Amino acid sequence: MADVTGTTGTLVLAGTPIGDVADAPPRLAAELERADVVAAEDTRRLRRLTQALGVHTSGRVVSYFEGNESARTPELVEALTGGARVLLVTDAGMPSVSDPGYRLVAAAVEQDIRVTAVPGPSAVLTALALSGLPVDRFCFEGFLPRKAGERLSRLRENTDERRTMVFFEAPHRLDDTLAAMAEVFGADRRAAVCRELTKTYEEVKRGPLGELAVWAAGGVRGEITVVVQGAPDTGPQELDAEELVRRVRVREEAGERRKEAIAAVAADAGLPKREVFDAVVAAKNAEKAEGARKQP
Repeated sequence: MADVTGTTGTLVLAGTPIGDVADAPPRLAAELERADVVAAEDTRRLRRLTQALGVHTSGRVVSYFEGNESARTPELVEALTGGARVLLVTDAGMPSVSDPGYRLVAAAVEQDIRVTAVPGPSAVLTALALSGLPVDRFCFEGFLPRKAGERLSRLRENTDERRTMVFFEAPHRLDDTLAAMAEVFGADRRAAVCRELTKTYEEVKRGPLGELAVWAAGGVRGEITVVVQGAPDTGPQELDAEELVRRVRVREEAGERRKEAIAAVAADAGLPKREVFDAVVAAKNAEKAEGARKQP
């Protein structure tokens, strides 16, 4: 129950099963019964989970999802500062990992409120382990943008990424996403599509991106995690000025300032920053000259 001594409470992030309810961490049931407030992404799914676990929530249950996350966060922080133990659960997996939670964690940290977690199943790590691809180094990219142009731009940011990449995707966009990945990374790049992990119809489809795109065109259902092999390490490359400028522009389009983009491209290419800077300036001057030439 809430702390009546005036000290702040505790925010608990609880991992929930990504499929098989038997995977629920043992502490989850205890935390559900103990919490003063349970903030759930979907209160109906929470009810089904508690019934499956055979537990009863004695605390107040509130919804906490993308649509009300900003408005509800201050309310939950107020409860925490009043000494409450607030348990945050999402539909599957760990809160704040492509799910609601980041805003609340950030607000709690800002107020110096204790934040802890009940570790649980992870679609990211499960898919990575089942993919058959290198797992020593990886990065998580979450959901790609829905618009085709923005999706391609995001993928191009990872053209030179040598770590194994993990993505989430909606089933109705999977074929378009795999086709875009094949276009950017190459049709022969190895990948794995992990579907319905830990559920009855679990499936892991492995193969080159081009083949997986054709397979997905027939329609795929369920929760999807895509794992893509990183770019091959081809050693130091001789990059011409045009390629240096392209890489700088990709980073700028992603939100980096030009100075930082130039520094990053120079570091990746093993070149002095001045050489990349000169290439960018020369390209800009050439564009200005071409524009002036076309004017009547």
